[in-house]
Amino acid sequence: MGVRGRRRLTRLLPDAPLVRAAGRVLGAEVEQSENPDEVDHVWIRMDIGGEIAVAVNTLSKKNRMAGRDPRVRVGMVRGPEEDPPPPGASACARLDYAEIEARENVFFEHFERAALEVLLLDCCGRARALEVWGAPHGGSREGIHQVHSRRASCAVPEDVVGTDGALKFYFEEGTLVLLFKFCGQK
Repeated sequence: MGVRGRRRLTRLLPDAPLVRAAGRVLGAEVEQSENPDEVDHVWIRMDIGGEIAVAVNTLSKKNRMAGRDPRVRVGMVRGPEEDPPPPGASACARLDYAEIEARENVFFEHFERAALEVLLLDCCGRARALEVWGAPHGGSREGIHQVHSRRASCAVPEDVVGTDGALKFYFEEGTLVLLFKFCGQK
């Protein structure tokens, strides 16, 4: 049995609350639904030594249902060109936006869903590699979700510290880390 009594989700991802995976982007697509109000993710397919799917929120349905701002705020941290880590996945002890924000000058900008979809699809199309932090998940697509701050928000009172999710794109010209926050997250 895995975390909190769940079965092990996939042989590619460790059985841990927070995982880090690195590899090559195979493709990315906006979630499809007959009901446009259900579309709230971009799915990124990655090869980490086998294929996984990464779900990245492009809006918060919970905040929208609560009458709050559903937009996602995105913080960007640019870095110099560097070699990506080797493909694979591992358990990650901690990722906390507060620690990143203490080291870097991160400004979080509100993104409408369509604009965030364009940003993510563009980054996936240009990246030579991707590193992702988040929670492993099962369901119709096994992979990683919770690629955002896990602190309490306007719609979710649970405050989870140290298990934030993020994306790090490796481009020819440098790196780009994307951090994601919802309404009310500090």
